[in-house]
Amino acid sequence: MPKRIVPGSSYSLTFIFTIVNVAIFLVFFLASYLLSFTGNISASETLIRFIAVSPEWFVRGYFWTLVTSMFLHGSFLHLMVNMVSFFFLGTFVERLIGKKRFFWFYMLSGLIAGLFFVLFAYLGTYFSNGTAWFGSISDYAVGASGALFGLGGLLAVLLPNLRVLVFFIIPMRLWLAMTVLLVGFWAMSIGADLPVGNTAHFGGLVAGLVYGFYLRTKYSKKVDMLNRMFK
Repeated sequence: MPKRIVPGSSYSLTFIFTIVNVAIFLVFFLASYLLSFTGNISASETLIRFIAVSPEWFVRGYFWTLVTSMFLHGSFLHLMVNMVSFFFLGTFVERLIGKKRFFWFYMLSGLIAGLFFVLFAYLGTYFSNGTAWFGSISDYAVGASGALFGLGGLLAVLLPNLRVLVFFIIPMRLWLAMTVLLVGFWAMSIGADLPVGNTAHFGGLVAGLVYGFYLRTKYSKKVDMLNRMFK
């Protein structure tokens, strides 16, 4: 695999990203609570518009929300599940490809996830029942899960036989786990009408698969050696 940029470095980008996510969650919900408490609902809605990515507002020029939406979560449970998953995936990938590549890959996966969310929402408006599959242009999306699917997709290509715990309890090989998660979340959101950013998950996964195949081709001997360790 690529040489680590900072061998033996003590700081962890995974930890730093986690702290940023937690801090933004606390600041945002404190601000939202104060605005709602004072009855300023319109200001609270404007605050969401400036942070969460929405297809409708993205095409109006709110391009920065592709980044800000990656670091905001809709609830404490949403934050906790994503950050626990991020701890395991992020720590592994960061050590595997190095900090610099990890930083740019994580950010790029999140950006591509946001773009898929926007593009598929507009695509869905041209098909009957398309919004049920791809969401509406007025929807908002927040969370790190698009980038997490990128990390999972990368590992699914590099180490497909790596065993993970789906939902923290079901043992499964990684390539199968990523498939089950993507399809399962999509089916669940359609069947139960739940607000899940499936197209963002898909976008992140595509980014991970593409980069994974690039690394697998460029560093085939090292990847083969790693796979012998995780048979």
